[in-house]
Amino acid sequence: MTVHTIRSETNARGARMLRTALGPSIAAWLDDPAVIEVMLNPDGRLWVDRLGEGIADTGENLSAADGERIVRLVAHHVGVEVHARSPRVSAELPASGERFEGLLPPVVAAPAFAIRKPAVAVFTLDDYAAAGIMSPTEAMALRTSVAGRANILVAGGTGSGKTTLVNALLAEVAKTTDRIVLIEDTRELQCAAPNLVAMRTKDGVVSLSDLVRSSLRLRPDRIPIGEVRGAEALDLLKAWGTGHPGGIGTIHAGTALGALRRMEQLIQEAVVTVPRALLAETIDLIAVLVRDGHGRRLAELARVEGLDPATGDYRLTPLASPNPGDPS
Repeated sequence: MTVHTIRSETNARGARMLRTALGPSIAAWLDDPAVIEVMLNPDGRLWVDRLGEGIADTGENLSAADGERIVRLVAHHVGVEVHARSPRVSAELPASGERFEGLLPPVVAAPAFAIRKPAVAVFTLDDYAAAGIMSPTEAMALRTSVAGRANILVAGGTGSGKTTLVNALLAEVAKTTDRIVLIEDTRELQCAAPNLVAMRTKDGVVSLSDLVRSSLRLRPDRIPIGEVRGAEALDLLKAWGTGHPGGIGTIHAGTALGALRRMEQLIQEAVVTVPRALLAETIDLIAVLVRDGHGRRLAELARVEGLDPATGDYRLTPLASPNPGDPS
């Protein structure tokens, strides 16, 4: 038996032990393909987010002792310490790849965590149109934009479905012969392109900015990114705007204009003066997703048409009409 085999078996055994330690209810929810996320609040109540249904109270509770035990077990499995001076654990669960965010006192009154599952199935743009999340016209506009190598930002709040839409766009990218260098900090994006290099950050070792710069030396045609969240925004903007169009990324913002404003804020982490003209020239299309009482939907799809010469602000043009029956 080789060292590699022993290590693999040890990792698999640890993953099974952790799954068992989560308890039968949480394990069952994580195995349910309709469940997106499982959450423990400090009051001990367990909540789940289901596809098409949203967040709901499960009616089940977890004691503070069991919640703390789970947080500490996850920390142990990923090799980090968690205590009062370091009460936060951000990790990826072994084998299954769920994203875990755990908190202990004093930042919360009692243990809390969220376990977010990676996408299991990739929905197509046609699926989005069939589900009424976007109109067929909007789906076609997105498909045409990907084929035309537009740089696309997918904006929205937490849980709005940004990553799922990016995966649908990457399914369109996979139909091309382009070489894809994909960058993310947690394993969420799925791309079936035959010529693919997927890179991930590692805390304290390599950052998103490092990977954006490395990607340029790997002969990419397109550079998709999981989420733009820091100073890497400037490096990414330069990459997308200088010979590597067709990028796709997510950003936290509630409107198309807000997405550009957020990009400005992130760029200012690297430089004082924001190259607004470069931003307006590089970002071609912004899709904004929302989650409300009606579920997830595409609320805005806008093309960036450069800067207004009179005001110096961004010019945005709606690319498609709203969905029929859109509550807005």
